Parts: sequence; C-alpha cells; structure tokens
Amino acid sequence: MRSISIHGATGSIGQNTLDLVRRDRTSYKVTALTGGRNIVQLIRDAHEFRPDLVVTAFPELLPELKDGVSGLGIETTAGDMAISDAADRPVDWVMSAIIGVAGLVPSLNAVRQGSTLALANKESLVTAGPLLLAEAAVHGAKILPVDSEHSAIFQALLGEDISNVERIIITASGGAFRDWPQADLAQATPAQAQTHPNWSMGQRITIDSASFFNKAMELIETKEFFGINETCIETIIHPESLIHAIVGFKDGGMMAHVGPPDMRHAISFALHHPKRQYLDVARLDFTTIGKFQFFAADEKRYPALRLAREVMRKGHLWGTAFNAAKEVALDRFINCEIGFLDMAILVEAVLCDLDRAGHLNTMPRDLQDILQADQSTRHIARILNV
Repeated sequence: MRSISIHGATGSIGQNTLDLVRRDRTSYKVTALTGGRNIVQLIRDAHEFRPDLVVTAFPELLPELKDGVSGLGIETTAGDMAISDAADRPVDWVMSAIIGVAGLVPSLNAVRQGSTLALANKESLVTAGPLLLAEAAVHGAKILPVDSEHSAIFQALLGEDISNVERIIITASGGAFRDWPQADLAQATPAQAQTHPNWSMGQRITIDSASFFNKAMELIETKEFFGINETCIETIIHPESLIHAIVGFKDGGMMAHVGPPDMRHAISFALHHPKRQYLDVARLDFTTIGKFQFFAADEKRYPALRLAREVMRKGHLWGTAFNAAKEVALDRFINCEIGFLDMAILVEAVLCDLDRAGHLNTMPRDLQDILQADQSTRHIARILNV
C-alpha cells in the first residue's frame, strides 16, 4: 500500500485525484489532505478517506474543521506553516495542486523527503525551477508533470533522447474569448472570463486561460522542466483540446499526444508511473470528430505570450516577478479594479520597473531570495496604476 498526500485537495485536480484513489482504495493510504476555504468538502473527504492529518490554509476556519472531524482521530491544523509541515511528512507520492506561489514550499518539502512529486502547481517551476529540480536531484525525488500539456510532452518523450528534439508545440483552447473581436476584449468582465469552452477548472485558472497567462506560464514551465531553449517552444490554438502537445524531432518526425480533455488521464499517469492503469474515461471516435483545427496564437492579441518569451530569455528572477505580478493583476481584475486587457499592461509595467531598478538580473541563491522577490513584486503590482 502506497502512502500519499494531496495538497490542494478540494480543487479540481485534488478532487480528480481522490476520484482515482476511490476507485482503488486498497492500494493507497491517504496521509494528509490540505485545502483552503471549502471546509465542507475537506470535511467530507476526511470522513471518506480517513487521513492522519487535515489542514486548512485559513486559521479562522480551524474550529469548523475540528468540529467536522471530531471523533475520527484525525489531527487538524491550519495556516501556511501547517501546510508546509504537512508536506514534510514522508510519503511515497505527493500531489502538489495548490494554486499560486503558495504551492512552492510544499513542492520543495515533498522532494526533500525523496517523494515522487506529481506537479500540478505551475508556479513551482516558473518561480523556482532550477531550485526545485536541484533539490529533487539531491534527494533522489522524482517529479512527474500533471498539467495536461506537460504530461503529454513527457509521454511523447518516453524512450527518446532529448537532444533529438527540434521543437515542442503546446496547444491552447483559446479560452472564453477565442471568438471575440479584439475590440470587445476591453469590456470583458470576470464573469464572462471564467467560462471555459472545454475544460472544467477553477475560477482563477479559467480566467488565466482566457488571458493566455495560463499558457504563458506553461511555456516557461516547459523550458524549465525539459531544459529546452525558448526558441524551440511554440504554442498554437487548437479549439477541440484533444491534441495536448506535439514533439518534433530532428528527422522531421512528430509525436502528438491525443486524448479527451479529462485531467484524470494526466493524474492517473503520474499516480501509476511507470505503469499504465485502466481508466474509465471517454474514448475518442475519430470518425465523429472529423477534423482537428489549428490557428496561430497572435502575440499582439495575447501579450502574455510575448512577456513569457522575455521571461524565458532573461531567466534569473524574471519568472518569480512575472508570476507575482500576474497573480496580483488577476486579483485586481476579479475585484473589478482593472480591465481584462489591463492585466498584461500591468504585468509588463511591473517587470519594466523592476528591470530598470536592477532587481531581476541576479540568480536566486535560495528560497528566501525567491520569496523576497515575490513579495516586493506584489507590492509594486498592487499600487501601480494602469
């Protein structure tokens, strides 16, 4: 029986992970579940899976959590440090699905335990890719990507020499506004941005999909995880969301990963790697699908992609600052403080300010350097007018 912990258990990735565990209960012992404000779901999952520890990120919700699991013999704690401590508990397999830079410390703690890290938290690689990969190497931990695109790339590269790779293409659905005229985007509201045409995801990642900041993060993540030069990484719009990534090799051959838009595939692959397990998800009927469509991802329409290119070229603390500014810009859009198009304008302005001040072009020495850069960037992004 394998021991597992799930960080971000109440989100869509966490719930899909628990769905897979539910199907094979005798193979897994859930050690820790961590979540945020959805205490009702966290309590429900605690009753079903009986972990040793349940943690909420919000201390004010701890009394409700304690009451909900009283009598079950489950330890309950709260706060960022409690989540960090939960990730310190040795287990065989860890799902890192906390949204935002808050997922970085649990990811680092997991690899320091030598665990297999199923990584759904993009920010861990975008903000601290070299640090995370170095820690994994030192402690003999394995990192398996759970983003559908990066899982697809990983699978397409099985048995291949990375030096033979000429290009990597990750696909984008186009998000909620893919068919909107450019002129209408300035008036887009948060409610309109959080409706995805293909995937079922949370509010923040769905809006990031509409703005292409999610895809921008995935471009950076591809460079960091696979060690590919940014000039070899491409993105195209594929409205059907059935081809998740394509790897092109130096002999002209290409390997595409095709599957339904269901995150349980990528999660199951990471959970059972190196084996494949039967999974009851939709099977594609190509005669029904009929055709795959592809369109260019215009960097003028989607400036987040252009900014990602600059981040990949510059390295150092650029990824940390890009993510921090992006998260604040998203907060301000959700709160109706800025418009949809203003998010990219704000992120670029923050990066320019920090670059002029010389704050981005040093290599972070440790986690503290990254967290300090994150906090200083957030401060500027909160007060800058666009």
